[in-house]
Amino acid sequence: MSADINKIEGSKEEQYIQLLQQIKGLVEYETDLIANLANICAVLKHQFNWWWVGFYLVNNNELVLGPFQGPVACSRIQYGKGVCGAAWKEKKSIIVTDVSLFPGHIACSSFSKSEIVVPIFKNENIIGVLDVDSEHLDHFDEVDKKYLEKIVKCIPEFG
Repeated sequence: MSADINKIEGSKEEQYIQLLQQIKGLVEYETDLIANLANICAVLKHQFNWWWVGFYLVNNNELVLGPFQGPVACSRIQYGKGVCGAAWKEKKSIIVTDVSLFPGHIACSSFSKSEIVVPIFKNENIIGVLDVDSEHLDHFDEVDKKYLEKIVKCIPEFG
């Protein structure tokens, strides 16, 4: 597949539908996990212009920063801590409309106002999370959740 990914127009769902196909084509034949995660971050950041998008991977019972796009981030997150740690512990996606109201929120950036975290499963175990932050309140919804969950499932190394 060409490395060029063009910005997609349309409703948010229409954008995700087309973007999902582009991401599948991008990662389908690449066997390196870091390359795939980095490209997915770049594609999502380019399309939606979110404040921060990236992956944290489970390593020695903590989440360790992986590929991302955006400003400097927290390097390590403990199990159950912050939105990422909570999604890991609860084994489900979490949408936070206002991070200042989330108990124990880890403020890597004061510009982050809302967040969505999607756990990544492999053989029933969580091996990482996709974390997305916006500088706008109430930015994420069920459409984001539905398609971000589909995006992480299309990564060959996690399938």
